[in-house]
Amino acid sequence: MAMLDLPYDSQTNQTDTSQATKPVVKAVISDEVKQNLDLLPHLIWIKRGDASYCNSNLKDYIGAEHQAIAYCELLKCVHQEDAEHLYNLWNIAQKTGQKFEKECRIRDVYGNYQWFFVITQSHLTDANQFDWTISCTNINERALLLRETTDTLRAHTDMLDVSVDCIKIVRPDGTVSHMNRSGCMALLGQEKVKKFDMEWLSLLPPEVRDKGQLAISAAAKGKNARFAGMSGEGEGRQYWDNILTPVVNEEGETTSILCVSRDITLQRMAENKLRISSERDELTGLMNRRSFKQQLKKSLIKAKSSKQMLGLMLIDLDHFKHINDTLGHPAGDHLLRVLSKRLSHSCDENTYVARLGGDEFAVVVNHIEDIEYFKQAAQRVLKQLDRPITYTGKLINGGMSIGCAMYPNDAKDSSNLLKFADTALNNLKEGGRGGVRFFNQEMLDITIQKAKQLETARQIVRENSIEPYYQPKVNLETGKIIGFEALLRWKDTQNHIQLPGTVAEAFNDYELATKIAETMHIKIFNDIAHWIQQGLALVPISVNASPVEFMRDNYAEILLKRLEHYQIPHHLIEIEITEHILAERGYIYVARALNKLKQEGVRIALDDFGTGHSSLTHLHDYPVDSLKIDCGFVRRMNSELPIHAIVQGISQLGPILSLDIIAEGIETEEQLESLKQVGCSLGQGFLFSRAIDASHVTEMLSKHYLQLKKY
Repeated sequence: MAMLDLPYDSQTNQTDTSQATKPVVKAVISDEVKQNLDLLPHLIWIKRGDASYCNSNLKDYIGAEHQAIAYCELLKCVHQEDAEHLYNLWNIAQKTGQKFEKECRIRDVYGNYQWFFVITQSHLTDANQFDWTISCTNINERALLLRETTDTLRAHTDMLDVSVDCIKIVRPDGTVSHMNRSGCMALLGQEKVKKFDMEWLSLLPPEVRDKGQLAISAAAKGKNARFAGMSGEGEGRQYWDNILTPVVNEEGETTSILCVSRDITLQRMAENKLRISSERDELTGLMNRRSFKQQLKKSLIKAKSSKQMLGLMLIDLDHFKHINDTLGHPAGDHLLRVLSKRLSHSCDENTYVARLGGDEFAVVVNHIEDIEYFKQAAQRVLKQLDRPITYTGKLINGGMSIGCAMYPNDAKDSSNLLKFADTALNNLKEGGRGGVRFFNQEMLDITIQKAKQLETARQIVRENSIEPYYQPKVNLETGKIIGFEALLRWKDTQNHIQLPGTVAEAFNDYELATKIAETMHIKIFNDIAHWIQQGLALVPISVNASPVEFMRDNYAEILLKRLEHYQIPHHLIEIEITEHILAERGYIYVARALNKLKQEGVRIALDDFGTGHSSLTHLHDYPVDSLKIDCGFVRRMNSELPIHAIVQGISQLGPILSLDIIAEGIETEEQLESLKQVGCSLGQGFLFSRAIDASHVTEMLSKHYLQLKKY
């Protein structure tokens, strides 16, 4: 439940809902945080983004139905005389983030009021909004004591000894005139002391004495004061919350100072645990993403002031998902823990490590002398997976990819440094994973170009400016059209036809690739249905499929459903896939889809054959009907004898394996004759026709034959 910033009417105990609540960032308060809060003896309420939570003590005290209460619900339990001032303080704090403190009475579930000391603290988040923590410490006993026994305090010291709080009467000069039993035990190590008169601050650790002196000086001037104190050493150290209240005479002069010190050691321990859990990764104990970003900013400030270089490595474990899928998540967690320890042990005093989430790590190297020093550090990190890691007797095979960027060579601030290291990492993974890659400007240019292609792809999908063009496939001996390949084209704002290369990156994005494919399918099948209605003698139409379209394992079902909708005979459709798709991860989905389509009468063509990991196994294991010789081979076959031999070998595979062999990119008569000589009888290229729109296809189909000439 989001915290409401609503005006509060102290007369009616009602909340004014006429003002709109401010938008807040979505947030989740973890179960660990909730458990820690429930350990505290105080009444605690926190707000993180749009989520709020009160601990069990607060819920039970006010009788709340649930623990996700809004601030206004807590305000309704405040005494009418205190609520208006508390609301004003809160309203100012929400705008400025300034913390405040106030004593007020809060009603319990039985309708009784008790005094509490309310502390409200803020934390500015990365979203530039304030998170809040409100702690209510029960001071009912102290408050009533101050109001009822101030004038007779010296005569009723036995009453003070009952309190677990350390209560001291301090003179304005800082000497102690009286101390209750708890105070004597904490500061002097004995229950009863006959004579005091010692300086109070001399009993405290040196590091808190300056704060204590400021508080005493303020109280001596008639002002309430407060400071955090300590006692003891090592594991026996206690933490105290010291509240100083001046006791004044009729003339307004401070005659003594009442100091109530409450042991907040448990609270401090819980706060430290809460802080650590918010800054550290639970699995590995390394800094998490949030604390890492803060530390990186500090490191850059130091590097700038000292005019030194700083290096950032972003690490991604190769095929980590495969480890989780095959060996289980416990094995993956074990790998992360072992690697985190190795990374930490391999670092010197100038280096620190963080886990950013999942299988992502970051390493920062400070005080770099030169680039070679940073390269050596990266190689040390890379070797941390050279030693084998086992889990339950099984070897965990793993590798890592590291992207690197440097300050100030590559970037001047933390956001760009992270961005450029990530750019180098992505560039490395696209090239095959494994190793170290340093950022350079060319990578950034490629990234910008890819982003532009993605945006262009989104635009042409939105504006429905995609059009299929068709390039004929012909019999090289007779010139007869034996099929068409449907090719992606789109029109820009000047009505110029653009090629697929302008949106190439879209075919690596599942959502964009499938939307483009859907548009192409609908328009291609509409054209085919129109040609059928015209009674034309149709030939198969080839449709290209990008690798990512198979990643949801439903490609065949979607395509067959569309064919059924447009009533397209299956034998009129051929699916073209590139050869490298058969060697990529996810090939099982591809194989299943192709076999299903083959069973339904759809033809399968293997495009760009010979440019990938060529293997006759592909031709045996997959239902391929035809091979397409890459245009690069056709272009070079007359000038390079090895290429000529490759084309001849592929052409001779056709009759042996009962496959059609189609040469792409035929542009000259010389290429045509050479292809005929090596036994290739089918082809396509500019020599016969460029890609044409649907209206020109109608004209070609009506003629049945195509003259062999350049267009």
